Amino acid sequence: MFSEIIKGFVTTGKYAFEPRVTTQYPEARRPVAPRFKGRHELKRYDNGLEKCIGCALCAAACPADAIFVEASENTDEHRFSPGERYASTYEINLLRCIFCGFCEDACPTEAIVLESNYELAYYDRRSSIITKEQLLVAPPAGAASTPRAVEPGQFTRSVPEMKNPD
Repeated sequence: MFSEIIKGFVTTGKYAFEPRVTTQYPEARRPVAPRFKGRHELKRYDNGLEKCIGCALCAAACPADAIFVEASENTDEHRFSPGERYASTYEINLLRCIFCGFCEDACPTEAIVLESNYELAYYDRRSSIITKEQLLVAPPAGAASTPRAVEPGQFTRSVPEMKNPD
């Protein structure tokens, strides 16, 4: 029995002088892996228009049914995205989301991206539903925000940077 106690002290002593592996969160944050899937973001083009065209392929690909998309028509007076439609409502329920990344893979315009933000605490269930305003990134410096007025027919013929399915 005495030898067991001595063996325990020896084991403790070996690790007493090694560097600590504990991170003092939130003062120090550990870097995340490059393939980490954290909080979602809706991206914009360099000109400030939203990449989301309201196709709802992300909602169809979601195995947890955590995404709700409602599309509306773009007009020249209120232009949100380069296509004919935009997502007027975009919500993700983080209580249902399993962070699989299928929404990111299904998006033809690479609008929805799972970024590296892992701080997802909230105090009530309503706060777990992330709306379009919370998901949408700020426009790049010098670019106008949406909605905006454009010249008739300016964005209806071409959608920039569509992802190639090959």
